[in-house]
Amino acid sequence: MHEMSIAAAVVDQVTSAAADRGATAVTTVRLDVGELAGVVPAALDFCFALVCEGTPLEGARLVTRSVPARARCGPCDTEWSPGVPPDLVCPRCGGARAELLTGRELQIRDVEWADGPLHAHS
Repeated sequence: MHEMSIAAAVVDQVTSAAADRGATAVTTVRLDVGELAGVVPAALDFCFALVCEGTPLEGARLVTRSVPARARCGPCDTEWSPGVPPDLVCPRCGGARAELLTGRELQIRDVEWADGPLHAHS
């Protein structure tokens, strides 16, 4: 289950960011997840809750936003939704030189901190 390694990486990155800003708790983490990323949202939620235990993210909510896949044909510049699994043959010209524009994302979009920095700077 690669959702566990994804959850662990997210928690590591957010924990590091929390330490950098002096925050001790996180309430929400928002992720953009492309429909072609191969992530099962329910499995990611489960793994996220497990990995958060004992960290500044314990009890934090994970909010995922699905990013639809889009492709573009190089020769004729047509854009389309390639589906899952992706069909990268251009529906207009039949060309097979498509570029996948979106759909593989897996990135932290936003984090909500429960508290501010531990030490205010004057």
